[in-house]
Amino acid sequence: MAKQISHFTLVALALCYLAFAHEPKPLQDFCIADPNSSVNVNGMTCKNPMQVQANDFYFSGLHLMGNTSNPLGSSVTPVTVAQLTGLNTLGISMVRIDFAPWGINPPHTHPRATEIITVIEGSLQVGFVTSNPDNRLISKVLNKGDVFVFPVGLLHFQRNIGNKYAVVIGALSSQNPGAIIIGNAVFGSNPPISSDILAKTFQVDKKLVDQLKAKF
Repeated sequence: MAKQISHFTLVALALCYLAFAHEPKPLQDFCIADPNSSVNVNGMTCKNPMQVQANDFYFSGLHLMGNTSNPLGSSVTPVTVAQLTGLNTLGISMVRIDFAPWGINPPHTHPRATEIITVIEGSLQVGFVTSNPDNRLISKVLNKGDVFVFPVGLLHFQRNIGNKYAVVIGALSSQNPGAIIIGNAVFGSNPPISSDILAKTFQVDKKLVDQLKAKF
């Protein structure tokens, strides 16, 4: 068990360095996010540096397995500025993704970040789609220790292709990369997109669109 934790830690640290990036040139050592501030800026306002403590740079939990008992069979544990305020202005974040057998992380995009992942356990089919007009699918099967990168903003996915649980650690080049899950955005928007629009977009019957909406 200790050996597995050590391997997990080393891989996580390596990913941090591989995905190193930052927002526009910092003017100070750090800018710990102050979630209680009422000031609206592009990002998060800074906590008084004299009140900064070690815990502002600390997060614990990526060793814990996520709950994959859901229809997708996957669980994402994020470490963005929302969970680790010390990431503010540093342009980097992490995720742990757990997969039940044959579980998927459905097609989605990160509008503000490139993502690089490494497989800790299991085997995954991963892929991304290039932009119009080509819409080319770039896909590969990954095994334990393999690394893959998804370019910023492009639609991508991961699927466990084994009968055992799989684990991925990812790093992203933004403190707040965002995630647009295509199914949720298209069929579960609030307020909903007109079924007439979606039926014409996908060239299907409106009844099918309504059935899909009911699932989101």
